[in-house]
Amino acid sequence: MDKVKFYQELNEQVAAIISSESDVIANMANISALLFEALDFVNWAGFYRLIDGELVLGPFQGKVACIRIPVGRGVCGTAVSQDQTQLIGDVHQFTGHIACDAASNSEIVIPVRQSGKVIAVLDIDSVKFERFDQEDKKGLETTVRLLEQQLVAE
Repeated sequence: MDKVKFYQELNEQVAAIISSESDVIANMANISALLFEALDFVNWAGFYRLIDGELVLGPFQGKVACIRIPVGRGVCGTAVSQDQTQLIGDVHQFTGHIACDAASNSEIVIPVRQSGKVIAVLDIDSVKFERFDQEDKKGLETTVRLLEQQLVAE
């Protein structure tokens, strides 16, 4: 199956799972579980929530993770400070990378916004170098937009 079709079907599942639930933590938890199961070569999938100017670990699937990440540090903190998706093919080449799991080699981090402000990030790590490409970026940004729509509906 090509990635466009894969993400179309994945995001239909996301929409169905979160459409009748208004609790953002519950929705983040189910999205994390779905992504962790559906994506190949992924060793961590989850959210960090922006609380009092710092990223705090939220719902996730995978190994034990870093609990707090300062804005501007690591891939997650950079996604917040730049307010844009970070697509990193080799995290070992990313200045300031925070290695919560030494097995991670690539990463994608997508800001989650409410009322135009970043409130969280979706973070997905892979053991495979260059795991994520532009099709993954588009598909996962759509996943995040679905979550954001639920935030607006609250």
